[in-house]
Amino acid sequence: MSVKTVYFIEGDGIGPEVWAAARPVLDAALEKAYGEKKIEWKELLAGEKAYAATGEYLPQATMETLAKADLAIKGPLQTPVGKGIRSLNVTLRQVFDLYACIRPIRYFQGIESPVKRPDLVDIVVFRENTEDVYAGIEWSSESPEAKKVIEFLVDQMGAKVDPTAGVGIKPITPAGSKRLVKSALDYAIAQGRKTVTLVHKGNIMKFTEGGFRQWGYDLAEQEYAGKVVKEGEAADGKVIINDRIADAMFQELLMRPEQYSVVATTNLNGDYLSDALAAQVGGLGLAPGVNMGDKLAIYEATHGTAPTIAGKDLANPGSILLSGAMLLENNGMGEAAVLVKNAVEKALSAKKVTVDLASQISGSEQVGCKEFGEIILANL
Repeated sequence: MSVKTVYFIEGDGIGPEVWAAARPVLDAALEKAYGEKKIEWKELLAGEKAYAATGEYLPQATMETLAKADLAIKGPLQTPVGKGIRSLNVTLRQVFDLYACIRPIRYFQGIESPVKRPDLVDIVVFRENTEDVYAGIEWSSESPEAKKVIEFLVDQMGAKVDPTAGVGIKPITPAGSKRLVKSALDYAIAQGRKTVTLVHKGNIMKFTEGGFRQWGYDLAEQEYAGKVVKEGEAADGKVIINDRIADAMFQELLMRPEQYSVVATTNLNGDYLSDALAAQVGGLGLAPGVNMGDKLAIYEATHGTAPTIAGKDLANPGSILLSGAMLLENNGMGEAAVLVKNAVEKALSAKKVTVDLASQISGSEQVGCKEFGEIILANL
C-alpha cells in the first residue's frame, strides 16, 4: 500500500497538546500493524498559530493545499463569539462542501456514565453540515439589513415580526438533504446496520425540517428500491428507514438507544443530538468525528478549544486520537484502528485517566494529557 499524505492542523487552545499526545499513538499503531510507514503527516496553519505567523486565520496557502487534498485531521479552532470573523470550522465546511458530519458514538468499557445502560449506545450520527441556521445568513437587531428584511416580511408577506428582532434565515434544500441521507443509507447498507432514522422538527417547521424528512423518504423510494423499506413494512434483511421528531428523539436516545443505529438529521439537530449522545458514553473527550465531502475528508476533535485548561496538561487527547483511528479505518488501515481503540479501552479500564474522565470513574487516578497518551501508547 502506498504512503498516504495526511495534512494536520494542530488547532487552538488545547489543540497542540492533544495532537502531541495522539500522533505518536497513531504512528506506533501503524508500525505495529504493518511494519512500515503508511502515513506522511504534513502541517497546515490555521487559527491563532496561523494568525501569529501570517496575519490570517485561514491563510491562502492552507486553503489552496486543502483544495487539492483528500485527507486532513485537525484540532479545535477558536472563533470569537458574537463578533469578528465567522466560525473557522463552519468556513472550512462550506468552502470545501464538507456536507456530512459523521460521528460514531459508542460505549468504551471502563467508563462510568450518567445513564444506566451506556453499553446500549452504538449509533452513528450523520449531520448535514452546510445548510440550516449554520449557513450564516443573519442580521443583528435594528441593523439596516434586519430592518429591510423585516419590512419586506411584514409589508410583502404579511408576517408578524417585531421591528427590533434580530433576523436569521434557515435554508434547507432538496439536494442538500438528499445527499446527506444518501450517505447515511449507503453507510447503513455497507455496514449491515438495521435502521436509518430521519430526525426533524417538521411538525413546526413544515417546509424546512419537514422538507428534510420528505426528501429523505423520496430518495429512499426513488433510489433504494429493494434495499430500503419504511418502518412497518417487512424488513427481510433490508435497511428500515423511519423518522422521529427531534424533541422526542432526545427521550428515545436516553430510554431506548438500542432501537437506533444510524441517525440522519439537519445541522442544528445534529449538533445537539451528537453532543447529548456523547455525554451518555463519557463525554466529548472520547467522541470522534469527520467532516466529509465528495473530495475531501477532515477528521477532527469534536470538543472545543477549552482555553481555561490550555497549556495545563489537563486535556483529554481521546477525541482526536479516536478521530485518527476513524481515519485509519476509513482508508484501508483497519488493523491499526483496532489497535488504537483497544489501547484506549485498556487505559480506561486501568482507571488512570484525564480529569474529565476521572470525575466520572470512581477509584480512578488523574493523570495529565501527556501521560494519558503515553499510557495508551504503552498499551499497544
